Amino acid sequence: MYTTLLSAEQLRDLQAAKARLMVFDCTFDLMDAASGEKQYLQAHIPGAVYAHLDHALSDPPQPDAEGHLRAPVDAASGGRHPLPSREKFATWLSSVGFANDMQAVVYDRNGNNYCGRLWWMLKWLGHEAAAVLDGGLQAWQATGGEVRAGSEPSHFQSNFQPGRPLRRLVTTQEVVRNLGQQVQTLIDARALPRYRGDVEPLDPVAGHIPGALNRPFGSNMGPDGRFKPADQLRAEFEQLLQGRDSRTVVHHCGSGVSAVPNIIAMEIAGFAPTALYAGSWSEWCRTPGLPVEKS
Repeated sequence: MYTTLLSAEQLRDLQAAKARLMVFDCTFDLMDAASGEKQYLQAHIPGAVYAHLDHALSDPPQPDAEGHLRAPVDAASGGRHPLPSREKFATWLSSVGFANDMQAVVYDRNGNNYCGRLWWMLKWLGHEAAAVLDGGLQAWQATGGEVRAGSEPSHFQSNFQPGRPLRRLVTTQEVVRNLGQQVQTLIDARALPRYRGDVEPLDPVAGHIPGALNRPFGSNMGPDGRFKPADQLRAEFEQLLQGRDSRTVVHHCGSGVSAVPNIIAMEIAGFAPTALYAGSWSEWCRTPGLPVEKS
């Protein structure tokens, strides 16, 4: 069972052994929501299922009476990419044929960014056997992995059953309650200019949650697009935390997606699983009365 990362070679070994597994392509582009599926149809790992960030891995916001986009009432978070309820996500997994006894392998073409969302959601549903293909499709192709164009045959409906959550989801109310206290250490995964409030291309307010530390998610990757070695990641996070208790860490970003590579990196480094504030900055800055920090 693979629970954090696996290599292209390890994936080929699983395929050769005819292991019970399902591969998911999570390629996406925030600026062009249709391009990820187009890239999938041009080339993907044979048998891979496409997992669309907006439709499969989020519960899309809906306009209210005033035309403002709001998360569905049963969504598990707010923000630009509201988490669907555990039940709704389990229904999607069943619809693509994913079963409780399968190994999940997730990848993208985006520096291990969007596939992390599916990895985390599977853990949230109690499914431990989920791993990121380290280096994504680029690493697969670089080692001679075959790709296929077009769509894949549909799978038989399964009956995926959620289990006890293996990762912790944090709400805006919890973040507010613990703001500035030692029981909570916020880590913001957005790029430094967005964290500082110099620019904000996606949300209505620029800045960050007061007291949050900054670690852009791309900091976890080496030049080859793979996660850095465990000892290097550990040293970097220890430097960032400056003695703070790693068990208090709550990760966030713009909409709860690019925060996950930081979660994965901490686990690779040997830290215990840390929490995710899925609503992230997009929910925080749209909530009236909450403080904003810049610089």
